Amino acid sequence: MYSWLALLNVEKYPPSLDYLLMTLGAVLLLLPSLERWRGRLAQEVAVFGRVPLFFYRLHLPVIHLVTLVGARLASHTWVAGYGEPRFPPSFEPSLLRVYLVWLLLVLAMYPV
Repeated sequence: MYSWLALLNVEKYPPSLDYLLMTLGAVLLLLPSLERWRGRLAQEVAVFGRVPLFFYRLHLPVIHLVTLVGARLASHTWVAGYGEPRFPPSFEPSLLRVYLVWLLLVLAMYPV
C-alpha cells in the first residue's frame, strides 16, 4: 500500500513531471465534459473563468484584510505591517473555518 502511495509524493516547487501529470491530466480529462455543461449554475461559475486576473488581484488584499480582522478578534490586538498575524497561544486553526471563510469571500466578491 505504501509503495503505491509513494506515487503521490510529488514536488510542487519546482514542479515535477508527476505533479504536472496529476494536476493537468485531471483537468484535461474533465475539460470536455465541463465544456458541455449548461444551465444557470454553469453561467455563474463561468464568470470566474472570464475574469481570472481581476479576481486574483482582488482576493489577495481582501484575504489579508480578513486575516487582520480575524487576528484582531482572536487576540484583541492589531497586527502592524504585512507580517503574519499574531494569534493567542490558545488559538486552534480549523479547516472547516477556513472553508467557510473561503466560501463567504467568494460569494462576497462574486458581484464585483
